Amino acid sequence: MSIKESILDDLKTAMKQKKADRLRVLRSLKAKILEKEISERKGGEGEISDEQVVEVLMKAAKQRKESIDQFEEGGREDLADKEKAELAIIEEFLPEMMDEDEVRNVVKKQIEAMGASDMSDMGKVMGPLMGKLKGKAEGSMVSRIVKEELS
Repeated sequence: MSIKESILDDLKTAMKQKKADRLRVLRSLKAKILEKEISERKGGEGEISDEQVVEVLMKAAKQRKESIDQFEEGGREDLADKEKAELAIIEEFLPEMMDEDEVRNVVKKQIEAMGASDMSDMGKVMGPLMGKLKGKAEGSMVSRIVKEELS
């Protein structure tokens, strides 16, 4: 079963169980996936791949994390808690993410393989890395680790 199908099945279940908060988040995800399908359809495709669905989910998760940070800085714990609950629902559908140590190992191997030595090589290292780690690690974490390793 694809990720999209899992989301749609869970959406139906949330409707039947009258779970309003979960239903709102799942409807939002469904809408974002539909938007992505429509934008991809211009290229001739109908359905989008699981990788593209993961991109949509990661973007939604990133937005929630940024909102959480802003609400906590503003002292709005009530809104931060709401965003955290939404983030937890989104993360249920995301594949297992790599932890920082695993990402660091991949970064070190990539730097070694490319012979990168300083910050001027960051762009050369980041391109292939993001291809390898897409959907497995957040770009901000990868970028931070590359900077640390090249410094």
